[in-house]
Amino acid sequence: MKQRFSSIDVKVIAHELSNALVTLRVSNIYDLSSKIFLIKFAKPDHKEQIVIDSGFRCHLTEFSRATAAAPSMFVTRLRKFLKTRRVTKVAPVGTDRIIEFQFSDGQYRLYLEFYAGGNIILTDNELNILALLRVVAEGEGQEELRIGLKYSLDNRQNYGGVPALTKERLEDALQKSVDRGDGDLVAGKKSKKKGSDALRRALAVSITEYPPMLVDHAMRVTEFDSSLKPADVLQSQDLLNHLMRSLQEAQRLVEEITSSEVAKGYIIAKKKEGYEEAPEAEIARNFLIYEDFHPFRPRQFENDPATVFLEFEGFNKTADEFFSSIEGQKLESRLQEREQNAKKKIEAARQDQAKRLGGLQEVQELNIRKAGALQANPERVQEAMDAVNGLIAQGMDWVEIGKLVEVEQKRQNPVASIIKLPLKLQENTITLLLDEEEFVEDDESAYETGSDVSDSEDEAPKKESKQKATEKRLAIDINLALSPWANAREYFDQKRSAAEKEQKTIQSSTKALKSQEAKIARDLKTGLKQEKAVLRPVRRQMWFEKFTWFLSSDGYLVLAGKDGQQNEILYRKYLKKGDVYVHAEIQGAASVVIRNNPKTPDAPIPPSTLSQAGTLAISCSSAWDSKAGMSAWWVNADQVSKSAPTGEFLPTGSFMIRGKKNFLPPAALLLGFGVLFQISDESKARHNKHRLQVDTPAVSQNAESTTIEQTPELGDDEGSVPDDYQESDAEDEERKTSNPLQTQARLEPVISDGDAEQISAEIADLQVVEDVKLEPQGQPEAGDSDHEADSDDETTAPTPTTGTQTPSANPISTSSAPLKRGKRGKAKKIAAKYKDQDEEDRALAQKLIGASAGVEKAAVEAKAKEKREAELAFQKERRKAQHQRTQKEMAEHEAARKAMLEDGNDADDAEEEKMTSLDALVGKPLRGDEILEAIPVCAPWAAMGNYKYKVKLQPGTQKKGKAIREIMTRWVGDMTVKGKVDEASEDPERMWPREVELLKGWKVEEVTNTVFVSKVKVMVAGGVAGASKGGKTKGKSGGGKGGGKGGR
Repeated sequence: MKQRFSSIDVKVIAHELSNALVTLRVSNIYDLSSKIFLIKFAKPDHKEQIVIDSGFRCHLTEFSRATAAAPSMFVTRLRKFLKTRRVTKVAPVGTDRIIEFQFSDGQYRLYLEFYAGGNIILTDNELNILALLRVVAEGEGQEELRIGLKYSLDNRQNYGGVPALTKERLEDALQKSVDRGDGDLVAGKKSKKKGSDALRRALAVSITEYPPMLVDHAMRVTEFDSSLKPADVLQSQDLLNHLMRSLQEAQRLVEEITSSEVAKGYIIAKKKEGYEEAPEAEIARNFLIYEDFHPFRPRQFENDPATVFLEFEGFNKTADEFFSSIEGQKLESRLQEREQNAKKKIEAARQDQAKRLGGLQEVQELNIRKAGALQANPERVQEAMDAVNGLIAQGMDWVEIGKLVEVEQKRQNPVASIIKLPLKLQENTITLLLDEEEFVEDDESAYETGSDVSDSEDEAPKKESKQKATEKRLAIDINLALSPWANAREYFDQKRSAAEKEQKTIQSSTKALKSQEAKIARDLKTGLKQEKAVLRPVRRQMWFEKFTWFLSSDGYLVLAGKDGQQNEILYRKYLKKGDVYVHAEIQGAASVVIRNNPKTPDAPIPPSTLSQAGTLAISCSSAWDSKAGMSAWWVNADQVSKSAPTGEFLPTGSFMIRGKKNFLPPAALLLGFGVLFQISDESKARHNKHRLQVDTPAVSQNAESTTIEQTPELGDDEGSVPDDYQESDAEDEERKTSNPLQTQARLEPVISDGDAEQISAEIADLQVVEDVKLEPQGQPEAGDSDHEADSDDETTAPTPTTGTQTPSANPISTSSAPLKRGKRGKAKKIAAKYKDQDEEDRALAQKLIGASAGVEKAAVEAKAKEKREAELAFQKERRKAQHQRTQKEMAEHEAARKAMLEDGNDADDAEEEKMTSLDALVGKPLRGDEILEAIPVCAPWAAMGNYKYKVKLQPGTQKKGKAIREIMTRWVGDMTVKGKVDEASEDPERMWPREVELLKGWKVEEVTNTVFVSKVKVMVAGGVAGASKGGKTKGKSGGGKGGGKGGR
């Protein structure tokens, strides 16, 4: 199986990476293992990620991989130098297996080595090593590599250029091979090279730009006999010319592969058992064993019936599929091994519990047998007890008693024979050997100690019977203080206590077994978390996912900017005719845009969608932390503009609102986190999803008021409240009380004409003023003192447009101030004293007394000050020119936007927006739907009525990352509960296997970014999923009828 890149692989992959990565910036670098790294590149609307396995491979990947919790020292150093750097060049180094990445026009260079042990080396523009993965010591044919040294490129293969392919070069290569072969023969060594590979290997040593596999392919294409030896080819000009044509074929193939931006790739795979009967969708991964991959189709495998060629469009995709398949199989095998180990632990715990129960049952049975033996032999027991008690009563030593019993046993004394030594007299106990059944002796003389010796014929069977009896006897401990019957009762009591203990053990063992299984399951889950997840394809985000977004309950797309830049993008690209702009007069409120149906731009937006958009605007503000419900307002798209009054400037993300604001009811601070499923186009027909159309307008759009509000709005990233605004007299009467959460004082209202002609005139007056600098005439409010340091975020109070402009520079008085009292006479004396001294004499005098140093220092300081002032003046002029360009561009954009709003032309819509169908996003899939993706979404709770997976969020103290982790842990935990997953994918209320697969592919770090508030309180609804843990459920009121699956 192929493990690493060849020289042609490096050349082709570098060519494709150059086309794919140049102009992209490094967004981040991660560890996948000690030698495998992931680099993410990005630019607006374009993201790529590349996997680097040091010494083996480097390619773009479409699969998500689990990264290390903390970066290594090497990755930390790479991030320090390369993060946010733009890729300017990707190319191979000569014909060696090295790829060079250049960042910021060669300011930093990253070299990837794919030979020997491999290495990753970062250098500066002078090739000084800044970081490297593996320190290399100096050795034979190997230069030393460590931080601080220079990385040499001169000794790389064909670094100065690839020599031309000529007949003379070919002859030299073959002659060198023959000379080396002669040397081996002279030395008496047998050559290890096979005859069929000798020629190919001879070419690979000298003509390094063509790997052996490519040369072999070219020989087969040109029908050259590859089994010939180099000496045979040298002796024939025809063979030499034929071999030259083969190498030219290889050269042509390389040029053909690298001529296009994307080269085709081929995976060579072996068929597994069941290949012929397997469905086509499962063949690639399940019934094929990947063996090799190349950027061309090798001729040497064409006629092999056990070989299958898999063609891919792009060599990066080929390498990604090849290595990711192997990597995925390894990960799956590790996961299966962990599960099998967990099952073995559970089985061992069950066997241990069964063994304990078996031991208790054996104890009970043994106690019953002992008690029965005592009841069957009470006379024998009593006789043995009396004998021992009698000896103790006589005062005989315990040791002597033992010796006496031993002597009597040798004499075949029947009483002594049932006593087992040693005696336990210290415990007042002796051990007797008793039969379980009553033993009846026919010959009573057996109890007599002085019996005659019997015949030898009768003695043998008696010994055998006694031996058998001895084998069947039980060793029973007898308490000398109790009678035989009392001893039997003791054993019955022990049996009863053992039986009770068995019952308790059965109950406790059941609980213990469940606890043990739960512990093993937890350990397995922890191990699976530590183990890397199975590879899954990376989901391509839709165009609107870069904003804060959701789909309203009526099917409208609602977008909100995350910062001032995104507010500008929303205004410039996505605020079209018929759309609605929603905002609120509170610190941090988001700028929200409701996208109307472009086919019916004049249709009113439903009240429910307006209310949900207002909830989004309020939730992004400081009202979420203060838990105070506030009112948002909405205006039409034509009421929003970037045209500020003359002499004023609107910061990034702020807009001017003209006309009447339509205030909404106070928003409930209630959000939800859920899942939207993207279904195929064929499945959309099952969902009767449409936009709500109302015959009568929801809100009157005829504004008859003669006053116009001018409110420059700030984006939530500035962290300040919106600028001052004016209200009409009618609104002032209705809203006399000011909002307690608004910290800014109201300025005097600014009255201006609100006719359309005045608006057009203001747009026309947006012209560049080059000779006069305009200064804002108002002063910032006291509440804005925290933001005065950031000049870009400062806004001033709007002032009336007077139509005249005055220079900002005040005239400077040239008259000098009069001298203070007492200094006038002193000045006259100095003037009289030095009236005959010229400048030269003054300089000499100052030098003589040492005062010239101060003059020189003052001159240097004056020169430095003049230089600083010149630099400040240059920067001021640069900012002025930039501001003028911005004004000019804004004036042109406003004019074009005004024409667009009047005509209703949406010619600037992005292509991805046209291709995206919102009808393919559903909250609850139906039976038969083909689910493509699972998309996390955070939205107002009212918009999530038809979601299958949802959890309610309220203002709280828990960080959103921890909350999302708990929610996903709960959902994933429900997947293992019996009955929660519908394998047939028919019950829409239960979890489906495809949903489970997609939810498992989520990463908590990526999903957390969809929640646009910082701290929350998770309200888990009741129902089937809510009661799965069996504990108390928070927030019983959350969800109502719609929250039945909230715990999922």
